[in-house]
Amino acid sequence: MRSALFNAYYWVLSIFYGLSAAFAALAPGRDAVTFVLRLYSRRMLMTLDALAGVKVQLKGLENLPPGPCIIAAKHHSWGDGFVMFANVENLSFVTGDHLEKFPPVGAILKKFGAIVVDSCGGPEARKALSESAAQVAAEGRRILIYPEGHLAAPGERFRYRTGVYYMSKDFGLPVIPVATNLGCFWKQQEKKKTPGTATVEFLPPLPRGLEKDAFMQRMEAVIEGRTNELIAQATGRPVKPSVLVEWNGRTNVVSPTVEAAAHG
Repeated sequence: MRSALFNAYYWVLSIFYGLSAAFAALAPGRDAVTFVLRLYSRRMLMTLDALAGVKVQLKGLENLPPGPCIIAAKHHSWGDGFVMFANVENLSFVTGDHLEKFPPVGAILKKFGAIVVDSCGGPEARKALSESAAQVAAEGRRILIYPEGHLAAPGERFRYRTGVYYMSKDFGLPVIPVATNLGCFWKQQEKKKTPGTATVEFLPPLPRGLEKDAFMQRMEAVIEGRTNELIAQATGRPVKPSVLVEWNGRTNVVSPTVEAAAHG
């Protein structure tokens, strides 16, 4: 019942603030759109707590530098973005171009200054990411990116993409990893919500000057390791390593290597 109430109000808020953001996009600059999106995110988190019984606590905010940086976050839920927009100042974010097929959304993203890249990836997407991120970095904004590129269920992980490494190298920005167990309470896009207290934790910056392979290994180990610990805290179960899955465009598919190992 609580989930149903939240889901109904979710769409009421989304439609109202979506229209508000579309009108705000007509104003010069990005301040009006930023104000609307941040207010929307805060209202959504308040509603998540009041109606669905899911409270979100933030940890490690002292690890977030005052200036520009890259926030590399685990992506469990649609709720992840609300947490970031509501609590992180001067934020831009990286998103796939699938959202641009909705004209009002595309206009809002453009005015907000989102970094839109080809969802299929590849060298051209990396080049576009670098060019767009250059302007955002020059403006001193923080850049939110989900290194896996997909919503992962608790206990799952996707292959980490190298965009974070190249942005950090190109612009000399610190990378702040973020772990979460929000998926234990609001899993991916599911309608059902589980009451409780979720945690989103900003972790210490990754070491500077690492080569690509060492950087990627360190980023994945830090994010997945702490995320698995937070999942264990939420579920009361032992800490387990996350399972690598693949994406077929519709659903998560367990890696054949992992599946073979699981069956001996």
